[in-house]
Amino acid sequence: METLSYEKIIDAPKQKVWDALWNEKTYSQWTKFFNPVSDSFMKTDWKVGGKTYFTNAEGEGMVSTIDSIEEPNQIIFKHLGMIDKDGNEDTESMEVKQWSGCYEKYILIDFDGKTKLHAEVQTEKDWQDHMNTGFTKGLEIVKDLAENNEY
Repeated sequence: METLSYEKIIDAPKQKVWDALWNEKTYSQWTKFFNPVSDSFMKTDWKVGGKTYFTNAEGEGMVSTIDSIEEPNQIIFKHLGMIDKDGNEDTESMEVKQWSGCYEKYILIDFDGKTKLHAEVQTEKDWQDHMNTGFTKGLEIVKDLAENNEY
C-alpha cells in the first residue's frame, strides 16, 4: 500500500475550504478528475462510525466510514468496501480485503491568514497515477471555489 500526500495553500478561511470540499454543490466539481465519465457524489450521516458512500451517477462506488471528524479542521475516512449499482455492499471479498481499512485524510491548517489543505490517501500502487491526477487537479478546483466564493 502506498501513502500519497498533497498540499495546497488557499487564500480563504478554513470553513470556506471545508465547505468547498464537502458542499453538495461543489463536491462533484472537484472530484470529477477521479471519474471523468460520471459525476461523483458523497452521501454521509457525518457520524464517526456511520456510513459514507462515495458513488458515481449509477450508484456504484465505495462504502466508507468517518473515523474522525473535527469541522473545519480535519476529517478522516476509512474505506470499508465497494457498493454496486443495486446498492449491495461488498466488504468481505478477497479483492476488497486487499485494501479495506485504507484511510483518506483531509487536514486544514491556519497558515498566515490562509489555509493549508493537506490531503493524504492510502492506495494500491496500481492506482497511484489515478490518485495523483485526481488530487492534483481536484485540489486546484477546491482552491478556485474557496477563493472566488463560487458556491
